[in-house]
Order: sequence, then C-alpha cells, then structure tokens
Amino acid sequence: MEIRELVDQNPWWKDRNAIEEDYDVFKWKEKRHRWMPDLIENISLEPFALHIVSGPRQAGKTTALKLLIKNLLKDKDGKSIFYFNCENLSDYKELLEVLELYFEFKEGSSVKTSIIILDEITLPKEWYRAIKFLIDKGSLRNDVVILTGSSSIDVKRDVELFPGRRGKGKDFNLLPLSFRGFLKVFDEKLEDKLPRIKNIEDIEKKAIKAVIYEKELNNYLGKYMEYGGFPLSVVNVDRSKEEAKRTYLSWIKNAILKADRNDLIARQIIQSVIETLQTDISWESISKKIEIKSPKTVSSYLDLLKLIFSLNIIYNVDISTKKIKFGKNKKVHLRDPLLLEIFEDWSMTNAKDRKSAIAESLVVEHLVRAFPEKVFFWKNGFEIDALVLDKSNFYGFEVKWSENPKAKSLPQLKKFMVVTRKAYSKNPFKIPLSVFLCLFDL
Repeated sequence: MEIRELVDQNPWWKDRNAIEEDYDVFKWKEKRHRWMPDLIENISLEPFALHIVSGPRQAGKTTALKLLIKNLLKDKDGKSIFYFNCENLSDYKELLEVLELYFEFKEGSSVKTSIIILDEITLPKEWYRAIKFLIDKGSLRNDVVILTGSSSIDVKRDVELFPGRRGKGKDFNLLPLSFRGFLKVFDEKLEDKLPRIKNIEDIEKKAIKAVIYEKELNNYLGKYMEYGGFPLSVVNVDRSKEEAKRTYLSWIKNAILKADRNDLIARQIIQSVIETLQTDISWESISKKIEIKSPKTVSSYLDLLKLIFSLNIIYNVDISTKKIKFGKNKKVHLRDPLLLEIFEDWSMTNAKDRKSAIAESLVVEHLVRAFPEKVFFWKNGFEIDALVLDKSNFYGFEVKWSENPKAKSLPQLKKFMVVTRKAYSKNPFKIPLSVFLCLFDL
C-alpha cells in the first residue's frame, strides 16, 4: 500500500475544496430532491468512539459520510479526516497496513486527533482483528472511528467481539426514508408544521394537530406507497424507477450468494411470502411449497432477508402472560413499498389486496423503528395486526383499508387504534394512515 492510494480517496488533504468535486457529493448536489441525513447531526465526534453505521446498500451510507466530511472541513484540518473504502481489501492484514500508513502520515502532519471513516468494513476477512489490535494498543485513543456495513449479519456478529472497547460509540441504522423523511424531502414547509410523538401515548394527543393536513398528506402518501423511501427511487419519483429496482435487486441477490445461499430457493420462499402477506404463516407451510422440504432452510433464508434489512418478522404474543409464542405462526412484512414491487417482479407473483398489504407493512415498519423488539401481533378468534408492549402495557393497532372500517378491541389492551384509509374519529380512535405515519420522526 502506497500513500498515493490514500490520497486518492482523501483529496481534501491537499485542498479542502476538493470535497465539492467528490463523486458522491456531486451526485447529491445535482439531485432535484435531496436531504441531509440525520446521522450528520446525531453522531458524536468526541474521542474515543467506535461507531457502527449499518443499512442496506444504496441507502445513502457513503453519501451521508461524505456530507459529514464536507461539514467537518469547514473548521477542521483536512489531514485529520481519513476516509477509506475497504471493498478491495482482502483481509485484516491489508486493513492494518492501510491504517498504520495513515498513522504515519498523521504523525508527520502533526495531527493529534482524527476522524477515521472505514466504509464497507465487513468485506475484508476478519476485519475486526485489525481494529481490536489497534484499540488494545492505544493507537486509536484520541480518535473517532466510524465503520459502515451493508449487512447487520456481519456487523452485529463481529461487533460483539468489542466488549468494553467502543468508548462513546453507538450503533446507527441508515434505512430507507420513513414517511416523514419523505415529506422532508418533498415539502419541508409542510413537514415543519407537523407534530412529533415522543412516546406511544402521544399518538392520540398529536393526531388532532396533524389531521388538518390530511389532504396534503394523502397526496404524498400515494407517491410514498408507489416509490418507497430508497434514495435511488426517491430521486426518480418523477421518472422511471426501473434503475432503482435493478440496483436493489442486484444488492439482494449478491447478499444471498455471499451468504452461500441459493437464489432460486430464495425466489421460491419470497413467492410464498408475497402470496401470504397480511396472513400469519409457518415455516412448515412454506417448506411444503418449495423444492427443499425443510422448515429450517426457510427460517435461515428469511432470517437472512431480515438481516439485510429487506423484511420484518413479527411473532405472536400471549396478551395475558406477555410471552412470545416463538413456535406459532409468524407474520412477514416487507420494509419498504419498493421492495414489494421488486419481489413481485422477481418471483413473478402479485400480492393480493396490494394497497392494504403495503399499508399494514408501513404501520409495522414505523412501529418497529420506533419500538424495536417490542412489536408483535395477536390472533385468537380475530386478529390484531400489531401490538406494541410499552411499560408492561399493550397498545393495539389494526389496519383497515376499507371505506367503512369497524373497530374491535380487547380489554387487556391499554389502547386500541384503528389505522384507516381516510376515516378519523376520537371514540373509537381511528386515524388515517398518512396522519399516523407522519407523526413518527424516524
């Protein structure tokens, strides 16, 4: 490894204005619809910190980091900011060589503290060995290290090898835009007028303040349900989204193959998922429809798709005992509307009640982001689409896409909310989907 290879990825060492010509920054500036990722404001730059940024490919991780660099260069020495894309490194030895070369350059430039950004860190084999070695050696004690990965499989597994070694570091997920994030891109003035919830109790309180904008919100919801929140799709909202679909399908296929899975089996499993959206299913029932009759195989593929941020799997829960029924049927939801269209095309299967399926998946996705690992469903006689467990209380959410939705409830629930297509009422509490989603500032 030679210093010029580092300089190629860090042109601001010679001229801080070079960041303006960076390819990712240039692409961001030329977009008609663009946004500043929240990561830039929320990430702590006080050493020592080891931050992990994960999310699907093409969700904007690299662009977010380049925009972070652009901001930092306003008042920092360019030589104190080191960016390196690790895609072409084979293993931890090469990674260590890169970092030690930067340390040599850093010392020669009289830089005392630095921001080190390592993009796609999980691609070099055993990458964690280099980072762990440098932390234990004390080489990073005055630095902030930001690592990115496109799969929570490798990231979460490998990060567990850093107990007590992350300092002030935190985990960040850079996901497709939430509905509110989508609004911020297309109509910042409207987004700024909308209330934000801080906890689940706020939903009913804040809904009345947002429902006055329902007409405007519904217009944007139609676009969001069609294009989703992936950056490539959002910027093409006025044009064809075929490029975005091809790009994201390629990412999914590559992730499947990288995990030593068979993409044909994946297509069969996805086909079964598409056919049963909004219905609770078992891995056994899916296995009967594919050529490999193994529920464990189905489980492993669906877990993989979950770990690469493609879908949510929610479990049945016993409301009385508050115990998860892991052995019972599950519900599978796609995390973004664009993914439904991609998977429909790939599996050559169309979802039933498509708009209703997207609506329910969006409700689950926003709840999962706001209340991670606390979202379930319930079925016994009738079904509640989503349950959130908060402070030992269950809050129920039922998604009704019909014109005249009826509300059901259970006495065990602290509150029951019906998410509707358009209807709003206080008792029973009904809230239009666009209003519900806009309250979540995710």
